[in-house]
Amino acid sequence: MLRHFTLYLFLLFTLIACGGGSDGTSSTDTTTVEPITVTPFVWQLPTGFPTPKIPADNPISNAKVDLGRYLFYDRRLSINETISCASCHEQNKAFTDGKKTNVGALGEAHPRNSMSLTNVAYNSAFNWANPLLTTLHQQALVPMFAEFPVELGWSDKEGEILARLQEDALYKSKFVAAFPEETEPFTTGNVAKAIASFVSTLISGNSPYDKQIYQNQTTALSDAAKRGMELFFSERLECFHCHGGFNFTQSTNHTQSVFVELEFHNNGLYNIGGTGAYPENGRGLWELTFKAEDMGRFRAPTLRNIELTAPYMHDGSIASLNEVIDHYARGGRKIETGEYAGDGALNPYRSELLVGFVLSNSEREDLISYLKSLTDWTFICDTRFSDPFGNVARNSQCP
Repeated sequence: MLRHFTLYLFLLFTLIACGGGSDGTSSTDTTTVEPITVTPFVWQLPTGFPTPKIPADNPISNAKVDLGRYLFYDRRLSINETISCASCHEQNKAFTDGKKTNVGALGEAHPRNSMSLTNVAYNSAFNWANPLLTTLHQQALVPMFAEFPVELGWSDKEGEILARLQEDALYKSKFVAAFPEETEPFTTGNVAKAIASFVSTLISGNSPYDKQIYQNQTTALSDAAKRGMELFFSERLECFHCHGGFNFTQSTNHTQSVFVELEFHNNGLYNIGGTGAYPENGRGLWELTFKAEDMGRFRAPTLRNIELTAPYMHDGSIASLNEVIDHYARGGRKIETGEYAGDGALNPYRSELLVGFVLSNSEREDLISYLKSLTDWTFICDTRFSDPFGNVARNSQCP
């Protein structure tokens, strides 16, 4: 993991800061061309949502978003042309993949569950436990260049992959439109910036919960969901302390932020041998800081569209919402046997917010009804976010 960390830092502060790589060729064409007008992107935000904070070194435009959408779904971005960004982030599943952990282009398993891309433009940091990744175009470089395991496989192959894009007439026009001020727009940095621009637009805010709370549709939530909402925001369950605010996470940043929120929590998922330890390659913030108190601390993801994003937790080790409630009701997971045996409720680094609770069967049903009320089918079915190549089928519930 330390090698991961060193590689990522190198990429973030060279490829992006210096404009990214190229395919190794240079342009000698001095033909005068008419300047291209860049149309700024106009946010169409849900009621009650603040404007995302876009990095100054990657201003968003319609052309950049359009290019990013194509790149996001293009399997040619992986070394052997077998997977794309969308392979691990499917719109049908709120931009997750339904697997415990994802698998890279070369078949190597990743230690992390694919996080939802719902509303990632509001995140203050990215990945499960990396406070250093603070922009989406930094984050995009990680799956591109990661080697342990290989994800898209760009390391030492960027020229080859960029050449594929340069040979495509569609991409020739789209890269020029997205980066008109550059004589050679086909760079690694620009690929990352375009993908980041598209992903920034994945805004979800039209669930029954939003209609009830932000749009004054007083019957949008069922009675059961309303009761579940009261439980969710009660001190008895404490859910809202880690999953609060409009995006149901305490790690947010936007144009109205007074300060950047960034929190990591140990939720008692493991306690190997009673030592507080977590499994190798899944130790959270500790993998960067090596501080004992950071063992097992991860960023709490958004709960928006949570109904569609199973399995849960950083390693996909909890299969259903019912099991998630069991975990938090107990105050930590107990693993009876095997190499991970231990009682998470007794983890010495467990968050003090895990207090445990008891629910009746009807209360459990109400809480699940509320969590399902966070599903936004408008978002899941929005054609602006769908596969432009037409290779990915729409969700069966989409009209």
